Amino acid sequence: MCSKCRLGCSQPPCSVRFPSTCRSPRGRFVSGRRRYLVSYDIRDPKRLRKVHKAMKAYGWPMHYSVFISDLDSIELINLKTELGEVIHHGEDTIAFVDLGMPAERGRDCFDFLGNAPPLPSSGPVIV
Repeated sequence: MCSKCRLGCSQPPCSVRFPSTCRSPRGRFVSGRRRYLVSYDIRDPKRLRKVHKAMKAYGWPMHYSVFISDLDSIELINLKTELGEVIHHGEDTIAFVDLGMPAERGRDCFDFLGNAPPLPSSGPVIV
């Protein structure tokens, strides 16, 4: 199983930043992904490092505590479970905002002032 996307990719190199290139073990493109904006406020530095490390395995860091993640329903559950085991539920906060399908509203809803970072691409890749 791939440690980045947790799907067992057959597409080298696996890239969580560009999940459209991620393939399932059967060689098919993973579909049904939705784009999530995930932000967190973690009070303890040790927990903060653990949450940041877990998030890097599931998404693209937009800012230090803000990630963009293209996830299917199973990956979303796995991420929430993994983060739920790390955080202190009385002190820390993690917000998940569903932005929609990556190729649709998941790209159009971003508006930047200043230097706009490139967003992850989506859709099939023709080789």
